[in-house]
This record gives sequence, structure tokens and C-alpha cells, in this order.
Amino acid sequence: MSFWAVSRGQTPPGKVAPMLNPNQRQFLEDEIRYREKLKMQEGGMSNVYVRKLETVDDPDELDKHDSFYQTTKSLLVLFQIMGVMPIHRNPKDKNLPRTGYSWTSKQVMWAIFIYSCQTTIVVMVLRERVKKFITSPDKRFDEAIYNVIFISLLFTNFLLPVASWRHGHQVAIFKNMWTNYQYKFFKTTGSPIVFPNLLPLTYALCVFSWLLSIAINLSQYFLQPDFRLWYTFAYYPIIAMLNCFCSLWYINCNAFGTASHALSDALQDTIKGDKPAQKLTEYRHLWVDLSHMMQQLGRAYSNMYGMYCLVIFFTSIIATYGSISEILDHGATYKEVGLFVIVFYCMTLLYIICNEAHYASEKVGLEFQTKLLNINLTAVDTATQKEVDMLLVAINKNPPIMNLDGYANINRELITTNISFMATYLVVLLQFKITEQRRANLNV
Repeated sequence: MSFWAVSRGQTPPGKVAPMLNPNQRQFLEDEIRYREKLKMQEGGMSNVYVRKLETVDDPDELDKHDSFYQTTKSLLVLFQIMGVMPIHRNPKDKNLPRTGYSWTSKQVMWAIFIYSCQTTIVVMVLRERVKKFITSPDKRFDEAIYNVIFISLLFTNFLLPVASWRHGHQVAIFKNMWTNYQYKFFKTTGSPIVFPNLLPLTYALCVFSWLLSIAINLSQYFLQPDFRLWYTFAYYPIIAMLNCFCSLWYINCNAFGTASHALSDALQDTIKGDKPAQKLTEYRHLWVDLSHMMQQLGRAYSNMYGMYCLVIFFTSIIATYGSISEILDHGATYKEVGLFVIVFYCMTLLYIICNEAHYASEKVGLEFQTKLLNINLTAVDTATQKEVDMLLVAINKNPPIMNLDGYANINRELITTNISFMATYLVVLLQFKITEQRRANLNV
């Protein structure tokens, strides 16, 4: 065609652009983007599309931007005083993480001392309750159920070294992940993560945990006829420990939601800028780190919260059955009120843990994903569209699930599962109770 036009002294026609179908156009754009990536790598910019290597940050800068540690330090100190989780803050050395755990540290020595004193009181109360239970002339089945509840609570004290101290290194890793994440967030976005009202909330929860423990134990002293006052000194730290772990879970879940909201706001501001693809890559890494932190929380405290859920499940069943059985036999008394207080307390703790985990997973996962899907991809370049797609894939491949190291997922489904199991066991126990009443009536 061009030769025919030139031979006749005419201008040859220009090249005709090929008509591509959507798949061919997508393949062509991928090829162009891949070649641009190769050119960037040849020019020394290979770190644009891959995660940057971790660098050793300045400890002073880490402490400066570690607002989460500063605002929740009161709860960490309370755990150290109670001997529950003896982690410590390392000296400012670039070769050391900011939070550490060592079996030879003074925090662990103090925890062993406090645990020994507490165990002495627990053993005295346990021996007294078992002896009274065995030698008591009133050996009704209901009284046995009532004693089992308070004896089982005492056994949680003996599980503390195995369930808590043994995972001290995992807890230190979780704390360091929070420290590094906040500084990385600041370097990426230029603004720190702000936790509003977290400082007074943490102080209030620390005080409330002990006040609630004192109130529950004193209520049992006044409502249960054989619950002596000196028994309460064995139960004060145990109930306070359960309350503090619930507070710890609540604080971390709220912090996850706050960090996710700050990340989504920074992402939306970046999208409005010019060619935000490179920045979106760093945001994707920040989101993946946040999801890994949520998983590390369950891994670090898996044994403690696993024991936590088992104690709640067992105590709720026994207390509910004991109160119903006592009402059927002798009518409502103050003893049943005390048992209902225990049931209400246990179910409230379970609800707070499961509900907060549900909200944290929803804020980090579903709400963040919804904001990504609302981005107008037609108004951005192809590289940005690719990064948004990769971020959505990362969310699907790394779901922000609160998991106790593979034992159980903490969400609202756990509440309904526990209630269904409790109803099943209560039906079985009440069948035994009705059978026992029928035999007693036949003997009369």
C-alpha cells in the first residue's frame, strides 16, 4: 500500500491502530508495566514494588512514636505487680528490641515471689474447703456443685506459670510489633497514630478490675452462708486477673480499630494525589503487618485466654445448674442470688471478649475493604489500579481473624456456640436431677 502511494507521488497512509479485545488490552498493559518495572530495577529502584528490608531503628525515635505503650503502660505495670506477665522494657540499644522477656530478670523474680505468697493462701483455702466438703454432714448433690465452683476457680492459680509465663517471649514479640508498626506508620504517612482517650481508659480499667473483684468476693461472703471472709483473700487476685485480661483484650481490639481507621484515612488522602501507586505498596505492607499483629495477639495469649474460656464455660454451667436445682428443691434463697451473680459475671466477660474481637476484625477487614471498593478506579492510572487490586487480594489472603493459636476463633459465633453447649449440658444434668427426685418420692 505504501509502495503504491509513493510510486504515484502520493503520501503513504499512517499506521492503523489495531482493535484489541479486553483480554488483549489487559495483556498489553501488563507487558508495558512489566517493562517499566525492569527499567526501574536497572536504574536502582528495585525497592519500589517489593517490601523494603527491615532496618534497625533508633530506640529514641521508637519511644517517641510509641504512643500505644505510653498510654497502656499502667496495665503493663499492674501485670508486673501481680506477677501475671513479667515482661520488661530493654535498655536503649539498637541491637535489642524495646520489649523483652528473660527468666533471670528482676520482673520474673518478683513474679515468683508474689506467686509463692499467693499460692500459700490458695492452698490454705483449698485445703479448708475440701476438708469441709468431705466432713460436712450435709452432702447433698447441690452442695457438691456449689463447692466445685469455688474449688475450680482456685486451680486457675496453679496454671499461671504454664499458661502465662511460658509465653512471655511471644508477648514481647507482640509488644515490639506494636512499637515498630507505629514508627513505620509515621515514616510512611507522615503522621502518628493517635489513640484518643486510651490513657484515662486504661487507668480506669485497672482500678475497676480490682474494685469489681472486691465487690464480687464480698457479695459471695454475704450471700453464701459458708463463705468465710478470709477466703476472699485467695479469690481477690484470681478474679482481678480475669478482669485485667478482659481489659487487655478490650484495649488491644480498640487499638486495632483505631490503627485501621488511621490507615484508611491516609490511603484515601494518598489516592487523591498524583501517581500514588508507590505509596499504596507501602500501605499494603502496613495493612498486612496490622493483620499479623491481630494474629500474634491470639498466639501470645493463647493459653491464658484458652483457660479463660474454659473457666467461663465450666463455671457458667455448674452455677446455672446449681441455682436452678436449688430453686426446684428449696425455693429461691440468697445462695441462688450469689450463683446468678457468678453466671452473669462469666457471661459478661465472654460477651466482651467475643464482641470486641468481632468489631476489630470488622474494622480492619470489612470496613477497610469497603473503602477500597468505593475508590473510583477510572480516575486513577493503571499502576494504581493494580495496587488497589493487590491490596484487596492481600485482605482476602490474610483475613484479620482473632485466633487462639489454632485452638478457636474468637468472634460472636463463639458466644452462640457456648450457649448451645450450655443448654445441652443443662438439659442432661436436669434429667439426672428429675430422676433423683422421682426415686426419692418412690422411697417415701
